[in-house]
Amino acid sequence: MTKSNYINVAKGWAKTSVNATIFRRNSIVTHENSQYLAFYNADGFMVLGKRELGDDHFTLHTTQYQGNVKDAHNVISIMVDGDGFLHVAFDHHVNPLRYAKSLAAGGLELSHELSMTGENETNVTYPEFYRLDNGNLLFLYRDGSSGRGDLVLNHYDTQTKLWTQRQTCLIDGEGERNAYWQACMDAFGTLHLSWVWRESPDVITNHDLCYARSPDGGKTWQTSSGQNYTLPITASSAEYAWEIPQNSTLMNQTSMVADKRGHPYIATYWADKAGVPQYQLVFHNGHSWQRRQVSRRKKGFNLAGTGSKKVPISRPQIAVDTTGATTKAYLLFRDERRGNKASIASCANLGKTNWRIQYLNTKALGSWEPSYDTELWQRDKKLHLFVQNVGQGDGETLEEIEPQSVGVLECQA
Repeated sequence: MTKSNYINVAKGWAKTSVNATIFRRNSIVTHENSQYLAFYNADGFMVLGKRELGDDHFTLHTTQYQGNVKDAHNVISIMVDGDGFLHVAFDHHVNPLRYAKSLAAGGLELSHELSMTGENETNVTYPEFYRLDNGNLLFLYRDGSSGRGDLVLNHYDTQTKLWTQRQTCLIDGEGERNAYWQACMDAFGTLHLSWVWRESPDVITNHDLCYARSPDGGKTWQTSSGQNYTLPITASSAEYAWEIPQNSTLMNQTSMVADKRGHPYIATYWADKAGVPQYQLVFHNGHSWQRRQVSRRKKGFNLAGTGSKKVPISRPQIAVDTTGATTKAYLLFRDERRGNKASIASCANLGKTNWRIQYLNTKALGSWEPSYDTELWQRDKKLHLFVQNVGQGDGETLEEIEPQSVGVLECQA
């Protein structure tokens, strides 16, 4: 990817990374020929935007909803269902559910705040939407707190316009740990899920990388070999894609995708033998789990502690493109030692693992983490990133940064 086109949208809150954390699912999303995005403005109000693909102008609507932007966990996540209605979840860090949907298909004006199922909705964190092939939606979130939480899975039916709860505790930490996950949908409609375990609120206790998949929208779950799980999944029953001990600077809430064959790819980072965190790609080739080290970083850092961390590198975002037996991989990241610019590590063939690193923009983005339009990539293999220069103090502290421009970076091969 060598060419890019930047589209300026408007200025948004920038004293924390709440607009630009990696676990926004999604920050920007396409339905048919319309692309939507969401961000908090300088006063913490949620702003929604829409444009037609190919148009460099977004129509914006400032909603009636305000979030606690001082906490970077309180992200906005959006998705459009098969009927064209926009769904929005926002402002969560062990808070009651805050959810609304557009009043009209294709519209930006939102309803009053809605309940989904009325159950397990008082301690919500990490809201994520995924769209099924039939236009229905899945919604994942953590019920509980760090080190003591359950993964909940809801389903939205476009015919009945109702949410139902498919799993109240998909992954059970048994009161001793909780799962920090990432997920994706593949071209066959299979939901892929991977996670690290954490034993306490301290990020240094992250360990191991586990995996499960669901071929039926979250009803039943399997290992990579097709063996059925007995739910809930626990530490003793989980499939371990890669074993990584505690105190490894293993990051949580990263990213994963699946290729055209339905094989999962998980991007993350943890420390090498020298104690330096390196970007890693763990994937299944249809026979076994494989690992590829992407980076060759020389300088380490301390990830220990609680809350949002001020980290010199971003969490990695992954995209893949498979043709025949060849898989191309694109790992998106930011590194302080590369001027905090949006960067991409490209591998033309994972069988040879030769990575090429390039810049995608020319300006520093502070504590930005990459997120992109997953629906557009899956459909058209076009990479559109949400970008903003943002600050992030350690442990939910603010950086005194004036409102910064929110934009979309269109990247082309």
